[in-house]
Amino acid sequence: MTFIPHGKHLISGEWVAGDAWFRSEPAHGPWHAFSAGTVALVNRACEAAEDAFWSYGHASREERAALLEAIADEMEARAEAITEIGTQETGLPETRLQGERGRTVGQLRLFAVHIRKGDYLDRRQDPALPDRQPLPRPDIRMVQRPIGPVAVFGASNFPLAFSTAGGDTAAALAAGCPVVVKGHSAHPGTGEIVAEAIHAAIARTGTHPGVFSLIQGGNRDVGSALVQHPLIRAVGFTGSLAGGRALFDLCAQRPEPIPFFGELGSVNPMFLLSEAVRIRGAEIGTGWAGSLTMGAGQFCTNPGIAVVLDGADADRFVAAAKTALEQVGPQAMLTEGIARAYRDGKARFEARNAVKPVLTSESDGRTASPNLYETTAAVWLQDHALGEEVFGPLGLIVRVRDMDEMLRLARAFEGQLTVTIHMDDADLNDAQGLLPVLERKAGRVLVNGFPTGVEVCDAMVHGGPYPASTNFGATSVGTMSIRRFLRPVSYQNFPAGLLPQDLG
Repeated sequence: MTFIPHGKHLISGEWVAGDAWFRSEPAHGPWHAFSAGTVALVNRACEAAEDAFWSYGHASREERAALLEAIADEMEARAEAITEIGTQETGLPETRLQGERGRTVGQLRLFAVHIRKGDYLDRRQDPALPDRQPLPRPDIRMVQRPIGPVAVFGASNFPLAFSTAGGDTAAALAAGCPVVVKGHSAHPGTGEIVAEAIHAAIARTGTHPGVFSLIQGGNRDVGSALVQHPLIRAVGFTGSLAGGRALFDLCAQRPEPIPFFGELGSVNPMFLLSEAVRIRGAEIGTGWAGSLTMGAGQFCTNPGIAVVLDGADADRFVAAAKTALEQVGPQAMLTEGIARAYRDGKARFEARNAVKPVLTSESDGRTASPNLYETTAAVWLQDHALGEEVFGPLGLIVRVRDMDEMLRLARAFEGQLTVTIHMDDADLNDAQGLLPVLERKAGRVLVNGFPTGVEVCDAMVHGGPYPASTNFGATSVGTMSIRRFLRPVSYQNFPAGLLPQDLG
């Protein structure tokens, strides 16, 4: 059944529209009109979220788990329609959208199981010691409590997993926090149908309707008003460094600053050690090409830089990567703006005489083709721009003279979401020398793999030192992401009947 968007915002259980409208820009299929967000809608949604918090923030874990599972059920009930409009708007293939939907509903259900167990509450008790000298100790108990309404910004590159009902929304709802989503204008129809699923789940479970609102795309004033609204207690964001940093600064400048959990991108460098390259350099090069071009390179974990010891083995690695990339044709990018930014990034590399093209290709409109360049460590260390993310299927090989130079290069990287070591058993000593540096640089360190694809589980960390994210102590993927929207509260000398139900 074809889904035809009505283009309205969902504010506390009501579909509403303003006076201004914008057109969607689908990769294929018909365009649709959507009501543009306004500051007035932000105010209304935030006030409804605050009102909902007084019931939802004190709901049982079972009630919150039931809501998460109901959202998953309602998304599955709309599976075909979600895939259809998602592919139209983004240009992503059906299999990618189907997989992303599976990840999204799986995450909702995982969080439901997780909060039922209660371990995330980090409950602690120091029993009273009335006879302790020189002073008695009172009974003190501690538990994590929800912080209040959370603002979530949809991501351009993940219309499901990091958008309307994605990781930030699921984590906040699991924690007991109402959510106001600022939809991404790259996929407003996908946002609307997912919001319909959440709306149906809220009605089905009898949850306060203010627990979720969706405000569709508008100008920057809408996003600014959302993060600055005094009732918003935290922000979840996945997007560009420039946009995220601007919102982060607004959060810090508020009269009452709030945490901004921004995942801002990464070049995700790979370090190829000598024996691994000697034994299977061609295999690594082919695998890298597949990871580099997956989803037209529009993953935040896209491994954009490969650091390799110079020599004949490196030549074979480069040749294999080039051969594999030559087999990849033009791919549709998420928006025309992202495609233009990719071409700008390519031009930045081509403007540098010390950067050698290995494979170049032309692209226009909304498509992108792979490009591959190489340079030396000495050049890279002198040119900060070579370490900046190019969002798309562009790779850079950095050749180093020896392990000392590889170590200097590793230390020069900014914060990353991931770093990868390709190694053989004989490379263990070199890997041990690198690891203390790499674990300071990233939230996830891989051995003999590729970082595209982030498992949703208890042990996953999707974050890292700035500029990969704005909070190195948090993750936006996995069950630990729920902790972002909680704060510890101690209860001293409480009678049993007054304790929160999670401590009772």
